[in-house]
Amino acid sequence: MSKYHSKKITIDGITYDSKKEARRHQELLLLERAGEITNLERQVKFTLIPAQREYTNEIYTKGRKKGCFKPGKLLERECAYIADFVYREGDRCVVEDTKGFRTPEYIIKRKLMLHNFGIRIKEV
Repeated sequence: MSKYHSKKITIDGITYDSKKEARRHQELLLLERAGEITNLERQVKFTLIPAQREYTNEIYTKGRKKGCFKPGKLLERECAYIADFVYREGDRCVVEDTKGFRTPEYIIKRKLMLHNFGIRIKEV
């Protein structure tokens, strides 16, 4: 049980974060079969802020990366948003999240999705 009282559930070998997400996926699968939507995907990652690394001028001397700069020490991990569902509805791309509770972290990521990609997340 998570701190927001959602309970993971597995249906047909697919594990969902909540019953609500599982139910919505079943609805979207029906819509896809009916031709209402296309290209349905689950758990699509959007990088909002890439990892931040320390500058280095070290270069690989062998291997397939020979001549390329080595990555510097990791200062900050990337910030990413993982959408529950992404699909096409006609010529429009829809990014959807099944929300039970809007955390402060989610609200910031929702704003970054709009700012970085011009995508408004559809909350169900």
